[in-house]
Amino acid sequence: MTKQDKRAKKFGFVALVGPPNAGKSTLMNHMIGTKIAITSRKPQTTRHRILGIKTTDDAQIVFVDTPGIHDPGKRQLNKVINKTAINSLEDVDIVLFMMDDRGWNEEVELAFSAIGKPKAPVYLLINKVDKLGDKKALLPMIDAAQKRHDFEQIIPLSAMQSRDTDALWKTLLAALTADDMGYGFPPDQVTDKSQRFLASELVREQLFRQLGQELPYATAVEITRFEVEDDDFVSMDMTIWVDRDGQKGIIVGKKGAKLKEIGTRAREQMQALFGKRVHVSLWVKVRKGWADNARMLKSLGYTE
Repeated sequence: MTKQDKRAKKFGFVALVGPPNAGKSTLMNHMIGTKIAITSRKPQTTRHRILGIKTTDDAQIVFVDTPGIHDPGKRQLNKVINKTAINSLEDVDIVLFMMDDRGWNEEVELAFSAIGKPKAPVYLLINKVDKLGDKKALLPMIDAAQKRHDFEQIIPLSAMQSRDTDALWKTLLAALTADDMGYGFPPDQVTDKSQRFLASELVREQLFRQLGQELPYATAVEITRFEVEDDDFVSMDMTIWVDRDGQKGIIVGKKGAKLKEIGTRAREQMQALFGKRVHVSLWVKVRKGWADNARMLKSLGYTE
């Protein structure tokens, strides 16, 4: 064992939390250098807690990407998503609460109130500062935030343009303590999620990107077959669940063109991520009320 192996290493869990569309998943993907979490411009793209693991010679930080906290209304799916985000704050070492260039609004206030008083120190990240024409606009945002909570630090950045993210990494390293326990995960591991999960998420990402505002919110993806046929090829069948008959036609498109495009784009992303040839077969099925059915939510992986 080398001297470098013997020395104390820094290790910790860092939760990314905040309202929908604040840029949490984009930031996590950048920080670990690999696309793990799906992204889109549509709010509530992230529905699950996802770990992204970055390892260096002397540190390992596990980023906990969480769904955007929002007004759940009456729908059971929304309630489960919120609880997933809030429960993810247990036992983390640092909380990064994210908002964007729109400032401290009602949506941000709702999300911040929902997390209560975490045990870990809370840092505020103001994301998307590249959209601010006048950087002086940051001053009232910072002032409003400071009046709301005594944050450890307030850090403006742009996750999309990688602006000030290196400074964020140094801030996190400085806040974590070193010990002799070493890393919590193997150095080559970048997430806790399986290829099966990541494949279903990449299809869901294409639903967001190809359908835009037409996308029905009550849409889920279920893998019904996932087979690694050899070291270089994986084949899978997936079902896209919707809530109403009319939504099926939106996803399938004219003569199946939209569904084909979704499958093609998702397959390309899977091949890039897995480093294997991929075959994907997609079907769209209707199950009314699935987003309020506790049993189906559990079978689709939505747990609290």
